Amino acid sequence: MTEQHEAPGGVSGRALQKDIPQATVARLATYLRVLAMLADDGVAIVSSEELAVAAGVNSAKLRKDLSFLGPNGVRGVGYDVAKLRTRIEDVLGLSQGHRVVLVGAGNLGRALVGYGGFRRRGFTVVGMFDSHPEVIGMSVAGLVVRDVADLTPAIDALKPTIAVITVPDAAAQDVCDLLVASGLQSILSFAPCELTAPETVEVRRVDLAVELQMLSFETARNAPALPEVAHAVSGRIAHRAPAHTVAGHPVLKHSTTSHSATEPSSKGSVVTP
Repeated sequence: MTEQHEAPGGVSGRALQKDIPQATVARLATYLRVLAMLADDGVAIVSSEELAVAAGVNSAKLRKDLSFLGPNGVRGVGYDVAKLRTRIEDVLGLSQGHRVVLVGAGNLGRALVGYGGFRRRGFTVVGMFDSHPEVIGMSVAGLVVRDVADLTPAIDALKPTIAVITVPDAAAQDVCDLLVASGLQSILSFAPCELTAPETVEVRRVDLAVELQMLSFETARNAPALPEVAHAVSGRIAHRAPAHTVAGHPVLKHSTTSHSATEPSSKGSVVTP
């Protein structure tokens, strides 16, 4: 079996967190998702190559990321799935779970509250708030939508560690201010606008439109050449008249002139497209 849960010198996950780069943290979350799937399938040991492929990274990067957690795995054996999962949960601060409040009971907010994956990963939505009379009192996934006017006293009772904002752009900053004033220091916002908060408050923003635009870019970049463009190019090549012909066959005319002005004439030249 592997030994990987203990950090060097008994260092806790909290102590290690300060030394882990943000990019590694994002990949640790991916590794955790893969490990949870492996555990559900009854897999006890996984090799670095198998885990890397499942997570979409190369094995060298995976081993570098996991090195921040302390001793991991045994060469030629692999990683103990349960222990590595527990270790990553500890470093990501998930060991004790998180209580979440959500402000904004629209379509997006209701969909997020109804998503069962949050609870499986240690996030429990304990309160849902809105200001619209038509949704206040509505039951969503077992939670009753409460008036946002009662948010501050409710936070004192619910003791959440994370807040999620799913309100319209115009209301997002006011909601953020209210959450900060109520003592929340970790906020996830789905509003497209930038939110202002004290430096002690961590605000992460998810802009779905930007994500779609990134997908649009990748789609355009990976798309094959447009048929009309390809046809036009091939047409120009096919109909380019030769300088001379002999018995119906083209004869290449070799030029003795210098290159055109758009070609680089020396090292470091800039070519104008």
